[in-house]
Amino acid sequence: MVWIAFAVHFFSAMEGKEISDLFINEQIRDREVRVIGEDGEQLGVMSSRDAQKLADEAGLDLVKIAPTAKPPVCKIVDYGKYKYEMTRKEKEAKKKQRVIEIKEIRLSPNIDTNDLNTKVGAARKFLTKGDRVKITLRFRGREMAHMASSKHILDDFAEALADIAVVEKAPKVEGRSMTMFLTEKR
Repeated sequence: MVWIAFAVHFFSAMEGKEISDLFINEQIRDREVRVIGEDGEQLGVMSSRDAQKLADEAGLDLVKIAPTAKPPVCKIVDYGKYKYEMTRKEKEAKKKQRVIEIKEIRLSPNIDTNDLNTKVGAARKFLTKGDRVKITLRFRGREMAHMASSKHILDDFAEALADIAVVEKAPKVEGRSMTMFLTEKR
């Protein structure tokens, strides 16, 4: 019987920490806490026992919302409703987030004009979606000897997209390739 009571208490204590790191009701072990009422008014600094009594009288939970403050801040709220509101706010913030991807376009030094125009069109599409574009000019074999004279290809590429893009990182030689980054104009 004692084991069951311990197990129920232990797992209910762990449940609050797993979902979020908020302490509720008896989990609050601080000597003094600053209490905020259910309407948002400040009730002042008091012992955690007195704060728990106030929460019990209101039929609500005592939730520690700012554990690092001196003294810690606790609020009298309905814990289930509070937890639901917090998860809803987190989901809303995630929806508004935009992950910027890096799209790569590979070129070779002996690319023809029409092929270059096709690649420029693809880069234009990526840039209008809000992605960054990495243009890589790859050199193979004897092409390595003419790296400096091939820089104009990347310059032409950037010039073709000058109306919607800006060069974030200028062309730079890295091993057997020359890379340049473009981003959308703001």
